[in-house]
Amino acid sequence: MPLQGEYLGMSVAIPDVDRPNQEFYTHCGQGVLHLQSCVKCTLLRYPTTTACPWCAESEYVWTPVSGKGTLYSYGEVHHAIQPTFQQFTPYLILLVELDEQRDRPNRFDGLRINGNLADASGEMAKPELVATVGIGSRLRVVFKSIGDGMAIPLWTLDTEIKQEAPWRYPDN
Repeated sequence: MPLQGEYLGMSVAIPDVDRPNQEFYTHCGQGVLHLQSCVKCTLLRYPTTTACPWCAESEYVWTPVSGKGTLYSYGEVHHAIQPTFQQFTPYLILLVELDEQRDRPNRFDGLRINGNLADASGEMAKPELVATVGIGSRLRVVFKSIGDGMAIPLWTLDTEIKQEAPWRYPDN
């Protein structure tokens, strides 16, 4: 049976044939970020896949990770195509490099996860918060429940550490 939920008024369904994604979002629903870890080379991977991108091994185990990282890159959306997101403009689509597995398996490789910027409660970030985040910002994962035991991982500023001045794309 597919897992079904709702995010920002939009229907979310993950079919039975997509067990890895069902498992990923169910782990998120339990409030802990888990990633696939290859049983052969032990490298973590995201997004979920049927085989390790590094060694092609199909077997994996779910491994909990810290859910902390550094903003690697971002896109700032001012004109949302999806009507649901129009009320949140400008909003950020983030690429967060997790603290785990930096420069592995090779230099400049990293474990990177995408997601939106949110406040600490998992609500889409207000423009005041959007304006403070840039490349180099330290972030931590927060989860937004979408029902059926699932949650979506989002990112918020890690307020437990001192933030350095982030780099932002120049305004035009």
